[in-house]
Amino acid sequence: MESLGELLESMKSSALRRRTAEITEELLKNPLIQAMRAEYPEIDDRVLRINLSKLYQYAGDQANCKQCPGLDRCPNDFQGHYSKLDIQRVNGTVEIYERKTPCSLQVAKTNEDQIRKRIRSFYVDDKALNEGYDHMEIMAKDRLRAPGVHQVFKYIKETKENGLSPRGLYLTGSFGTGKTYLMGYLLYELAMAGYSGVIVYMPDFVEDLKTMMQDGPKLKEMVETMKNCDLLIFDDIGAENLSPWVRDHVLGSILNYRMNRKPTFYTSNYPLDGLERHLSFTSKDGEEAHKGQRLMNRIAPFVDVVHLYGENQRGKF
Repeated sequence: MESLGELLESMKSSALRRRTAEITEELLKNPLIQAMRAEYPEIDDRVLRINLSKLYQYAGDQANCKQCPGLDRCPNDFQGHYSKLDIQRVNGTVEIYERKTPCSLQVAKTNEDQIRKRIRSFYVDDKALNEGYDHMEIMAKDRLRAPGVHQVFKYIKETKENGLSPRGLYLTGSFGTGKTYLMGYLLYELAMAGYSGVIVYMPDFVEDLKTMMQDGPKLKEMVETMKNCDLLIFDDIGAENLSPWVRDHVLGSILNYRMNRKPTFYTSNYPLDGLERHLSFTSKDGEEAHKGQRLMNRIAPFVDVVHLYGENQRGKF
């Protein structure tokens, strides 16, 4: 909306006086201004003229908000905010103060932005974390997975009520049953409660680590982030092509630090014993059962297993 100052500045003096009188008359008839004057009889025409710009802005913002076109197309001069007037009596006179107040849409966006800042993803499509989550849709989409969904919901509820536990969850099930989606939901819900979280897509993470060996600072920053975040999710663990260095010095280091401290979560097509066999084999050294067992000792005792049954939902609309 064009400010009153800009509007009047463009006019010559005679036209300005005429337009000022018109605006004053319009404001006198505005229901918002009439209601304010009824509450504060001290607001006479003199006070009105002194504060004409504030009243004009206030009335214009309120009119725009009444026909809100959405946050992205907000016509107010301070997008997502509207003018609010504070009326104070000072030494027998009335003072009118204007302040900008965020609307409900702006407040919701700010809250959403703060939640998103608590969540980081490595090699996971951000779109999967930004589509929004519908509690009822999660429950109704496939009744076969209801018991597993209930376990995830219970974990979220208990964490909100009792604080962070060092135990995480291990979601296992066939392809397309919603394991990643549920972990994204868990991250989002607990981010709203103030917890930070990281989700890592294991196949791409492991591949990228091979090139990251030459970039020590970047590797250290990523590992430290995974060690210290409140919630860490290894998505699709078991689908990666492990090397001894990744298994023993990267993954092992992260898990060794987090156990008994902070919860780690996993999604996998493998049950726990199948994951142990996978972790025992590397592309370089072949099968090393004791090393797979050593890593599983940092996983299995610190998770509750959630079996997610159901149909493959990928590609369904």
